[in-house]
Amino acid sequence: MSKKNVKKQKPNVHEELEGFNIKINAFGQMETTIPVDKLNTFLNENVEDKKLTGGEEEE
Repeated sequence: MSKKNVKKQKPNVHEELEGFNIKINAFGQMETTIPVDKLNTFLNENVEDKKLTGGEEEE
């Protein structure tokens, strides 16, 4: 499949993240369409941290 035939499709996203876009500018800084604080709040509410749940402690 050549790159010319590839169609850009919108990814399936959660309703709260509709319209989210992220890119890195020439200075290496992230530019997002949603504030980072709102994104972090969304992730804290909807994603479990694997390091904090279900792991056995090592001695």
